[in-house]
Amino acid sequence: MPVERIVLSQQARDQLVRLKRFTKLPHWNSLCRWAFCASLAEESPPPRAKIPADSSVEMSWQTFAGPYHEIYWALVKERCRRDGLASDDKTLGEQFHLYLHRGIGYLTGDRKVRSIEGLLGKAIESRADSSQ
Repeated sequence: MPVERIVLSQQARDQLVRLKRFTKLPHWNSLCRWAFCASLAEESPPPRAKIPADSSVEMSWQTFAGPYHEIYWALVKERCRRDGLASDDKTLGEQFHLYLHRGIGYLTGDRKVRSIEGLLGKAIESRADSSQ
């Protein structure tokens, strides 16, 4: 079963505020989807960390994933399988949060992502890298 509620850390919230300002994307969930996918594109798994749920940004799994909720959950499962991790709900939920938070940090730290064009450029660049 997917994560029911997603509560971000205060640091992630602050980073999303910056990303919203840069990209003009109005919704947290859209940026979170981009961040999650950017993080999944990395070869290495995110480092284990305790991520505090200490911000006011909260959304349901359905809000995060939208009509593609099954695909996003399958991506988490597949990545855990590839990384040699268990596929129980607790592990999947922890890994989802780790990938999401790492991705938010990646997008915020990428100087190219200072506009919606920069965000799209990152996706195109990532796709070109993976096809080589």
